[in-house]
Amino acid sequence: MKKLAFLFMLTVLLGSCGEYHKVLNKGKNTEKYQMAVDMYEKKDYKKAIALFEKIMGPYANKPQMERIQYMISDCYFQTENYTMASYYFSKFITNYPESTKVQDAAYFSARSYYLAAPKYSRDQEDTYKALTAYQNFIDKYPQSELIEEANKDYAELNRKLQFKDFEVARQYYHTERYKAAIQAFDTFNEDHLGSEFKEESYYYSFKSAYELGMKSILSKKEERISEALLSHRKFQKTFPESEKLKEVDQLGVKLQEELIKTKELLATVSQK
Repeated sequence: MKKLAFLFMLTVLLGSCGEYHKVLNKGKNTEKYQMAVDMYEKKDYKKAIALFEKIMGPYANKPQMERIQYMISDCYFQTENYTMASYYFSKFITNYPESTKVQDAAYFSARSYYLAAPKYSRDQEDTYKALTAYQNFIDKYPQSELIEEANKDYAELNRKLQFKDFEVARQYYHTERYKAAIQAFDTFNEDHLGSEFKEESYYYSFKSAYELGMKSILSKKEERISEALLSHRKFQKTFPESEKLKEVDQLGVKLQEELIKTKELLATVSQK
């Protein structure tokens, strides 16, 4: 009985596969459309995609095209092909702005860009596209039940871009390019007001100024140490409760001591 049941299921499976390939390759457009919808509803998204792609042209100006375009967008999303999903969802929004599905398409277009976006160290083109798409969704559908998720993803994307800029500046510090680090941290703080990395950026900016001042040649040392001391006071004022303040203050003392020595040395040199 078990063997008979297995053979029966195998026969049904082979028959259904044969029917699918027959319709895919030689079926009428109406047959392809109906089977594509059936496959979509059965969540067999890859087979549905192959069928939908076959009929996109023939149905271009027909009423069914609105449904086809949304379903193929969702198929690509469900199969984690987020580049194609974002393309088709965006196209759907443009072609069917009055559709009852346009709000969902707007969200999933943004979500697709979000899921396609790479980690912070790589090119962030899709991240910027996702931010734009989410902002458009948030502005247009503030009462949507998806607004909380949209805001959450938008904040996470912003954080990733902030972290990328922060890491670029910190890399300058770690590679001892202190002037470039100071400039990069200044730019970071101008571009990302209220960032969660603000304390870290002020800390590394001060450390960069400290190293630059302490390692400078005599002719530039007084000026650069003075600038480092300004950075020290800025950190003190901005983050009076920071856990890093003790370390920063200790380095500030060293700067003061070095400044005194530098002035004395310069005075000696000038007298010769």
